[in-house]
Amino acid sequence: MYRPIILCAVAVSLLLPTRVLAEEEVDSRRPAAIAAQEVPVVPEEIFERLNQYSNIRSARFQGWAPDGNGILVSTRFSNSAQLHRVYTPGGRREQVTFFEEPVRGGFIPKAEDGSMLLSMSAGGNENYQVYLFDRSAFTTQLLTDGESRNSMGAIRADGKQMIISSNKRNGRDTDLYIADPRKPDSMKMIFATKGEYWYAADWSRDAKTLLLGRYVSINESYFALLDVTTQQRTNLALPGGKTASIGDLSFSPNSKSIYITTDARDEFNRLARYDIATKEYQWLTEGIDWNVSDLEIHSESGRVAFAVNEDGASRLYLLDGDTPRPLPLPLGIISSIEFSLDGEHLGFTLSRPDAPSDSYSLSLADDKLTRWTFSEVGGLNPETFAAPQRIQFKSFDERTIPAYYYKPNGASPTNKVPVVISIHGGPESQYRPYFSSSSQYYVNDLGLAVIAPNVRGSAGYGKTYLKLDNAERREDSVKDIGALLDWIAEQPELDESRVAVVGGSYGGYMVLASLVHFGDRLKAGIDIVGIASFTTFLENTAPYRQDLRRAEYGDERDPTMRAVFDRINPTSNADKIRSALMVAHGVNDPRVPFSEAQQIADKVRARDRSVWTVYADNEGHGFGKKDNADYVRAVQVMFLKQHLGVK
Repeated sequence: MYRPIILCAVAVSLLLPTRVLAEEEVDSRRPAAIAAQEVPVVPEEIFERLNQYSNIRSARFQGWAPDGNGILVSTRFSNSAQLHRVYTPGGRREQVTFFEEPVRGGFIPKAEDGSMLLSMSAGGNENYQVYLFDRSAFTTQLLTDGESRNSMGAIRADGKQMIISSNKRNGRDTDLYIADPRKPDSMKMIFATKGEYWYAADWSRDAKTLLLGRYVSINESYFALLDVTTQQRTNLALPGGKTASIGDLSFSPNSKSIYITTDARDEFNRLARYDIATKEYQWLTEGIDWNVSDLEIHSESGRVAFAVNEDGASRLYLLDGDTPRPLPLPLGIISSIEFSLDGEHLGFTLSRPDAPSDSYSLSLADDKLTRWTFSEVGGLNPETFAAPQRIQFKSFDERTIPAYYYKPNGASPTNKVPVVISIHGGPESQYRPYFSSSSQYYVNDLGLAVIAPNVRGSAGYGKTYLKLDNAERREDSVKDIGALLDWIAEQPELDESRVAVVGGSYGGYMVLASLVHFGDRLKAGIDIVGIASFTTFLENTAPYRQDLRRAEYGDERDPTMRAVFDRINPTSNADKIRSALMVAHGVNDPRVPFSEAQQIADKVRARDRSVWTVYADNEGHGFGKKDNADYVRAVQVMFLKQHLGVK
């Protein structure tokens, strides 16, 4: 079953800043791809201590081997994540891809020779290309054009055909192509789009029909059937003709019905079975008041497994008939669930806040949990890793805001500790307590408290909560940070005079906006690949992403909305940013243009304020290469130590 990845991109041609560190301050540990300005040389002891944390690994489940011999995982042993095969639980990880860029992918169904389909982009530009990795011929062949943005879609159960989503026709619209995964230059368009984002979620059992989804925004989706031969689309209706969100879509094994997760009935994404002939819905998770977050159907037996996101943690279920049965698993976050070929086991990634992600399987006959990978923790003592506690605080309108609080040992009224507020991106995302080596370092080595709020607009708490920050209500979510600062001031073990805020992407906007509104209460802020102006962001992001983002943020072409942006944009309020500021960005960022970082840094510096900037010319929306990520992390540590008064 295909799950769409909704990304935004922009084609930009920008130069790195020419003003860098003074010659006498050149940092030998700074990678050649990174230009830094106003950043002191990072002390060697920071790198030495961080080295253990940066070498913590994870191993994410990528699928069962078609020959029944082991699993595929994604892990990193060098500078980027690659695919590895594990033949037995706890056995060695055999690396099977060796590229400079991070690679994603999996086995071709029924391919007993172990051939795979891979997806990679260059330098973080997210113009993904699809490759055939032929394990019998030991060759890698390009299946797409090498230039446009391409995504792997649904693959037939027999592995003979696949769908590729591509914008190669005009750079704006994402069309659907059918292709033979073993033949280069076999792509043939079967569904052209115009101003709409459609994706192929699944194939019918007879391979004559595609199940399509259309994404408008996190609050609005649609679904349809596409006849592969005639290319005719039949739209299907959500119950009551409502506008609602759709999560997962999958055919039943006989293709007479569709499993769907949607919030069309109430606040949460519930699992339902839609009968194609009668057009009736049967709701299967009515008693579970949380979002169904993952769905997997076994194509032969018809077994249905799904996960539910309960306030950030996961619970795994199996349908017994039409009754959900919870499966016994340790508390954590489950993702990438997949039935084994015989349908007797479930493979998945299990993540916990106090342990790296690893690959597991569960026997459905006896509920026996098997751990396949044992990821290294850099020589650290895993018993020292901190787990957060769930907290809540009241905001300006008396609404309750959920958050996770990592409390360092030794924090007390006589030993007040500094605080780092970590804000997630999205904004239609959610902080979930995945293992973070950075957070563990802050808590265990620096003695910092880390608090990660799910401000209004976050996913996971119902669609009403999700919409509370839309358009002109954008700054209501910023007010939630003010309420969190009030909560911090009430905690006897926390030092309200030493608080920093950190965030990436949309979280970067939240950092800048927080510095604008609460600069007298914040010592510092770290903006990573963040939005500095909604106006320029929407104007410059790629054409095929503009309407998707306007649905969330508002339309900058509307004079009323543009006036709101002009009022709230951090670039319009740069004179109010008086806290210490660090900005980190990838020059090739296809989601948030690099110019967002440049303009906020320039505007704040123009007011004689210091800004540490770290720019990488071989990265995009984040820092995917280990050498770059290690340096950026070390600079962040140095920045926080300096401005929060940590030794």
